[in-house]
Amino acid sequence: MIKNFFILSVIFFFISCEKESEFTKNISNDSISNTATLLYSGSFAPTSGISVTGSAKIYNDNGQKKVLLDNFSISDGPDLKVYLSTTNSPTTFVNLGSLTSSRVYLIPSAVDLTVYKYVLIHCQQYNHLFAIAELM
Repeated sequence: MIKNFFILSVIFFFISCEKESEFTKNISNDSISNTATLLYSGSFAPTSGISVTGSAKIYNDNGQKKVLLDNFSISDGPDLKVYLSTTNSPTTFVNLGSLTSSRVYLIPSAVDLTVYKYVLIHCQQYNHLFAIAELM
């Protein structure tokens, strides 16, 4: 019985892992240069039962677009991801990577920021939206 439980747990772990691609790798440079230009910003609003503070800011930093989570704090949760989304829900999005202690996330060059107008914090494992920042 315990052996079966262990085997099922290991199988579940490998099945639930997300395969990383160009759009899901968390390649982060935890800084924004002094010469970076602010393009968009928005304050985070929580979903039900979540506590969040701070804002998302998009910068052009020497030709590389970056998201900065500024003065950011959020309730704990498993498998939290940083998404750029076309709407205020995670239906069409680009996964910028796992939410870590990093405050800066690189945006792939192919992403059109005139279409992706939201930064979302989303629990991928349980498909639960934690916070939304509409970029203006």
